[in-house]
Amino acid sequence: MMLGPSQSALNTMTRRIAARRSPIHGNGVFAVAPIRKGEEVIEYKGTLMTHDEADEMYGDGGETGHTFLFTLNEHYLIDANRKGNTARWINHSCAPNCRALVEESTSGDPRKDKVVIEAIRAIKPGEELTYDYGITLDVPHTARLKKLWKCLCGAPNCTGTLLKPKR
Repeated sequence: MMLGPSQSALNTMTRRIAARRSPIHGNGVFAVAPIRKGEEVIEYKGTLMTHDEADEMYGDGGETGHTFLFTLNEHYLIDANRKGNTARWINHSCAPNCRALVEESTSGDPRKDKVVIEAIRAIKPGEELTYDYGITLDVPHTARLKKLWKCLCGAPNCTGTLLKPKR
């Protein structure tokens, strides 16, 4: 009787990313296997909540400077502080190798929309995965807020902040 690979061997073969300490900031996510351009890397998971619930829980002025909230649509967001997965550790970069895409549900139910992280170029094993957070705040971008949302990516084109210019 031939035995196939063990479950742990299968997990190792199919595992493409791992979280660990990052030179950019705190924890990060790194490729442990090659990732192709256009490949979906991971879904951003967490607890679904309304914007009002998030404002009540976390405040609405961007004052924390550290959040795992991801806007899903005009009704909902994903809170990766609660039931989040490895995707919450992907750091911001001004020269990202990934992007976050909101996929609308085929049923049209905004509660079933999801966020996926996709590679925008080939990524080699050992490279840290990053995307542009595109953070927009409805409050004035004071010097204090800009310092709170300071970018640490180190890219040659770094803007110095995670905040997007006001429209």
